[in-house]
Parts: sequence; structure tokens; C-alpha cells
Amino acid sequence: MTVRPEETIYSIRDLASEFDLTTRTIRFYEDKGLLSPQREGQRRIYLKRDRARLKLILRGKRLGFSLDEIQQLVDAYETPEDEVPQLEQYLATLVEHRETLLRQKEDLEKTLEELELAERECRSALDRKRG
Repeated sequence: MTVRPEETIYSIRDLASEFDLTTRTIRFYEDKGLLSPQREGQRRIYLKRDRARLKLILRGKRLGFSLDEIQQLVDAYETPEDEVPQLEQYLATLVEHRETLLRQKEDLEKTLEELELAERECRSALDRKRG
């Protein structure tokens, strides 16, 4: 793949700066196969496609997806075939992740209630002992 003269290109530093990442993080995503910039000697050349992929990767991370889930979603996003199966897969992943987070939220709320009760009991015991 060659870069067309009119195409916007980005360096690894450009993307790191824009998305507030380290260049090491971007190289990590490359090592995992999530990004594949062109090379000009040792220099990495990122195109709009790579920038869009990085944006999707970061969105997936913010939503709490694993790198494997992100890989599947990014790959599905780029498949030029019928979008319905891709969107259905994405929706199923979102629903599953949401359900997991809701279960974790319930567990955290129960744990916080138990901690508050234990704290009240401890304060009450201290008050009785102090007098």
C-alpha cells in the first residue's frame, strides 16, 4: 500500500500527542495486531485508517473491553460486507458487558453497605468504651 500525496499522514508522536498516549502504548497495540502502520525505513507512517482504528481501540478500552474483544470489534467494523451481522455482534458485546458491569455494581453496593454497618458498629463500640 502506498501513500497517496493528498492523504493525511501521522507520525507515532502525532498520534501519541493527540490521544494523550505514550509511543510505547501505540507500539504495544501494533504488537497485538490492532494497528499496522506502513513503514518507511524505521519510520512508522499512520494513515487516517490507523487513526480511526486507534480511536476505536481507545473507546473500547474506556468501555472496559478486553484487547481480544476490541480486536473483534475493530475487525468487524472494517469488514465491507453486510453491516447487520457486525452491528448485531457489537450490540451483543455491549449488552453482555453492561450486564457484567451491573452485577459488579450490585456487588460493590452490597460491600459498601456492609462496610458502613461495620463502621457504625465499631464507632458505637468505641463510644461505649470511651464512655
